[in-house]
Amino acid sequence: MTISFKGLARGVACAALVLAALPAAAKEFRLGLITPPPHTWTKAAEAFGAELSEKSGGAHSVSVFPARQLGNEAQMLQQLQTGALDMAFMTVAEVSNRVPNMGAFYAPYLAKDINHASAILRSDTARGMLAVLPQEAGVVGVGYGSAGMRQILSRGAVNSAADLSGLKLRITPFDPILDFYNALGAAPTPMPLPAVYDALANGQVDAIDMDVELINVLKYHEHADTLLISNHMMFPMVGLISARVYAGLSDADKAMISELMAKHVDSTLDVYMAKEPEWTDALTKVGKTFKRVDQDFFGDAIAQWETIWADKAPSLPELRKTAADLQ
Repeated sequence: MTISFKGLARGVACAALVLAALPAAAKEFRLGLITPPPHTWTKAAEAFGAELSEKSGGAHSVSVFPARQLGNEAQMLQQLQTGALDMAFMTVAEVSNRVPNMGAFYAPYLAKDINHASAILRSDTARGMLAVLPQEAGVVGVGYGSAGMRQILSRGAVNSAADLSGLKLRITPFDPILDFYNALGAAPTPMPLPAVYDALANGQVDAIDMDVELINVLKYHEHADTLLISNHMMFPMVGLISARVYAGLSDADKAMISELMAKHVDSTLDVYMAKEPEWTDALTKVGKTFKRVDQDFFGDAIAQWETIWADKAPSLPELRKTAADLQ
């Protein structure tokens, strides 16, 4: 049997039209987090996956890997850069290790409380800071969430900032918070979340920098005596897509995935605004010394931090202005 050139050409053209009419190839995306399954971020990631599956008619799905199953944040960021990992909900802290300007979000007392922090993170100024991430970090940032405000939980009494001097104080490992606690004379000690409970119990650390959600959920207060409600820093999260993976998506999928991820990342802000007062109130009932302190408590450590970060984070003045305008 012979096939004419014209017949073959018509067949190829028809096949091309059929393929063009088909939806983009279905994909199961992998999304990594460091937070445990009960955490607000993990729940938001699962809700994002469920809605993406629904809105894509089952063409796309998301497998969520909480609790560092895919590595710590530094390792997951590397995987995002290579395209080995599709997505992550990640602390802005880790991103600031690659893009120092993002450290501006950790300016002490930039935000007065969780409601103010949420308004800052929803501002055009904050969103504009995401624009450089594809070039500088190999990721696409779709929007911000939060882990609430930072507090200090200590095994011993803390009556002044001087009492923090020399204490081994657990932190998330990133430069802005290192500089803050170094300015206070503490001994900041990086440590992953799964190790914190035992470290407090056996005295490996004397205190921790933590949000009230995890102090409650993971019961860190069981091995501490003093809780300082200081609200000294916000602790934002960012929804990330691998720039390599993003580049391979259709325009329709880029829009759908970015919109849905941004929606569910942003939903964490509403959760913390609603729940942080409840979590804080619960901690007043656990029989610990409970103190509220403000920026005066930390003395000149805040000014020292500002001096260090003035050049590292060029967006800091604009972010400070935005924060002031939103009060």
